Amino acid sequence: MREPVVQEETTGCGIASVANILGKTYSEMKVIANAMGIHASDKSLWSDTQYVRRMLFSAGVETRKDEAPFESWDALPDLALLSIKHHQEEGKDFWHWVVFRRVDGQSFVLDSAGYLASNIRTDFDEMQPKWFIEVKNA
Repeated sequence: MREPVVQEETTGCGIASVANILGKTYSEMKVIANAMGIHASDKSLWSDTQYVRRMLFSAGVETRKDEAPFESWDALPDLALLSIKHHQEEGKDFWHWVVFRRVDGQSFVLDSAGYLASNIRTDFDEMQPKWFIEVKNA
């Protein structure tokens, strides 16, 4: 497995999460996202699922059409975008994007936050996902 992508901008978690799924660098994914009119400086990247879906779709990757409520780590599909760190600003929901993966029965989360000691997380009790988007054919 490649090293996890770390976001290069404070608001770049969506771009970094898609890069982690597609096996691209942050810089490569940022160029693709910017060409699609998606910019990390746009705060709606944290509060709207269409951006990550569009980036994945443009690479031929399907996602489940709707968000499913998080029930348990074991109930997650083998690959999913998770929303964690939910908060509200001016009545609008915001979150941090991370990628859940299960490989050969081993579960882990790729978290692009630059302040983490390791971007491969297994501290599941510390993360509190609200919902997820299943990623189907990456």
